Amino acid sequence: MDSVPTPTRPHPGTTGRRVRVGVIFGGRSAEHDVSVMSASSVIRAVDPDRFEVVPIAIGRDGAWLPPPAAGALLPADPAFDLPGMQVIPVDPTPHVLLHGIDVVFPVLHGPMGEDGTIQGLLELAGIPYVGSGVLGSALGMEKVRSKEMLRYHGLPVTDWLSLKRRDWRSDPDGMAHRAGAFGFPCFVKPSALGSSVGVSKVKSPDGMPEALAIAFQYGERALVEPAVDGREIEVSVLGNHDPVASVPGEIVPSNEFYDYAAKYLDGRSELHVPATLSAPQADEVRDLAVRAFVALDCAGLARADFFLERGTGRWYVNELNTMPGFTTISMYPKLWEATGLAYRDLVTRLIELALERWDDRRPVPGA
Repeated sequence: MDSVPTPTRPHPGTTGRRVRVGVIFGGRSAEHDVSVMSASSVIRAVDPDRFEVVPIAIGRDGAWLPPPAAGALLPADPAFDLPGMQVIPVDPTPHVLLHGIDVVFPVLHGPMGEDGTIQGLLELAGIPYVGSGVLGSALGMEKVRSKEMLRYHGLPVTDWLSLKRRDWRSDPDGMAHRAGAFGFPCFVKPSALGSSVGVSKVKSPDGMPEALAIAFQYGERALVEPAVDGREIEVSVLGNHDPVASVPGEIVPSNEFYDYAAKYLDGRSELHVPATLSAPQADEVRDLAVRAFVALDCAGLARADFFLERGTGRWYVNELNTMPGFTTISMYPKLWEATGLAYRDLVTRLIELALERWDDRRPVPGA
């Protein structure tokens, strides 16, 4: 688990030409803007000597946008004036846009992208892709099922309460009372979303109705968890069959917790890389990260988020993000950079892992 992965050889079968990488971004979820930021960094970092980038966007309305329309959504930069981009006929479909793509980097965050949906489409299309498969992606996105699986595998998670929107609509007062089971403060969040969208820290019973209303705007299930007085530690995991963990990092949020504004807007949160931990603590959390990655059937990459409880020194797995934020200042690549793997090499390795995983899954002739 201590070795740093390095880029290897080009994928067999593509020798003699560059590998064509479709970078899909945007999407219908509330994390659309985060996806665009991540994709712009990935596209800049793709090694032009080995890869040809084809940007493909999904609009907020679900429409698929071909290059150069997709490129127009990215921040203005000469790097996005990519050669060879062709105008696709009207009414593009995934089938048309994915034709000729060797491998897809689905830089999509949240539902309708990071949750197994785009992965299922690519499986049907027979195209390799970066990251976890349908099952791992779905488990990573759905926090209730993720916690159930992690606890089944003996990993430490906080207690939780799962609530359904249908029940809340029929009895909002009763639901608000039930949601206070852990006392206060507690956290209320959508069960299937990321980037801290829709998350509320509830300090008293009076704040619960609004917190539930916000969470249920983003899905049919909400999650209530007790607040942990702890440090926020993150570990990046990379690999397929033999995943490895980066050095841990710590987030010191600018706000009361690491909400959307603290992550993306105000620029005042502190990222400490590496985190100030004892050697045994660092080893333990890296081991927990790899175990959680395996337990949720992840592949390629994931960022494992933890709480280190003050006073007790206990670790809790908060969640795994199977397609974490991927800008050059995002925690996932920053942790690998601190471990010895540069951003461009990280992108290259992820593409290689996608192709290697696809080869591994091919049926053996005669078997």
